[in-house]
Amino acid sequence: MIFGPIKLVLRIITTLISVVILYFAITFVQIWMTGHEHSTKHAQAILVFGTTEDNGTPSPELQARLDQALVLWHKDRAPWIAVTGGKRPGDHFTEAGVSATYLEAHGVPASKILKGSGTDTWQNVSSVRSKLKTHHIKTVLTVTDPFHEDRAMAIASSQGLTPYPSPVRNSPTVKHSLWKYYLKETFGVGIGRVIGYQRFHSWFD
Repeated sequence: MIFGPIKLVLRIITTLISVVILYFAITFVQIWMTGHEHSTKHAQAILVFGTTEDNGTPSPELQARLDQALVLWHKDRAPWIAVTGGKRPGDHFTEAGVSATYLEAHGVPASKILKGSGTDTWQNVSSVRSKLKTHHIKTVLTVTDPFHEDRAMAIASSQGLTPYPSPVRNSPTVKHSLWKYYLKETFGVGIGRVIGYQRFHSWFD
């Protein structure tokens, strides 16, 4: 008789573990699918998420995102480009500033570039939210790496924007331990959906 309650507890624990594993497995699949989806819709702005710069020059990863934004811009998919990203320790330039300079050098008028800041995904969006609102911008094409696209869109949506996916097709990041990035994003999206992305940002991001 004493083993009855123990078996019940073990069965409950096993069921819970199975549910959690299934939940994160489904989340991984959704992240993968979103990262390979390219919207054909037009939007009011292109939102470029920041990543590292190299002493005033875009890193290969950042340049890939900016080149993707330029493709969208020259196809008239949106009239504005919002760039994000602040300074990391030791940096002399902001990611957004470097991004804006690169875009201007490739034909985008400075008057059509909105500059934000931020050191993580939540801050990237919130740093340009007021500027987007000033221009009555609600729809955005989100440009970032494929594994980051799902969370980037979710955070943009949670801050009142309507995002459409436009992940980078040829990011150099995919050549380096890609499974680690997908593992991180699976955890981030899975937890963020439960506790809210703003709370997740304050705890983990």
